[in-house]
Amino acid sequence: MWRRTVILLLLAVLLLACQRQAQPTVQGKEEGTMGLKVVSSAFQEGGMIPSDYTCDGKDISPPLAWSGAPAGTAAFALVCEDPDAPAGVWVHWVVWNLPASVSELPTGVPPAQKTLPNGGTQGTNDFRKIGYGGPCPPSGTHRYQFRLYALDKVLDLKPGATKKELLKAMGGHILAEGQLMGHYKRR
Repeated sequence: MWRRTVILLLLAVLLLACQRQAQPTVQGKEEGTMGLKVVSSAFQEGGMIPSDYTCDGKDISPPLAWSGAPAGTAAFALVCEDPDAPAGVWVHWVVWNLPASVSELPTGVPPAQKTLPNGGTQGTNDFRKIGYGGPCPPSGTHRYQFRLYALDKVLDLKPGATKKELLKAMGGHILAEGQLMGHYKRR
């Protein structure tokens, strides 16, 4: 009987350890701690994303700006995703190795360009394309989360990597994070 209890306890500990490894954590802070402030001149936190930045418009990336990077920040990474997609979380944009000296991305970051003029690198979204793919919900109003991470190192990750590969590479290197969330409903 005690062997069964010990085995169940070990399995529970292993499961907890695997879950903690699957999500990147902020170094020296509790999970979920925010520190970066992310804003856009195109929409407010919780507001509606203008159609120019969606599949119903020009499908260009919105302007983003951030502040509050902690000391030791070597680079930033950005992930935009739709947690309300019918098939699960849908990734719209993956960018990393934005230099620590950069505090904004302009409107219309070049799509399909693996390496950006500012030194950043773009990955593959769930549309199976490099760069930004705007909101395009099949029905209803969806949330779009632009998550920014301050990292303590430049990542050794090849252009075109996926969100999953980015999260793995960022593990143990996140100093701070922040988020801007907008909504969109198709016409």
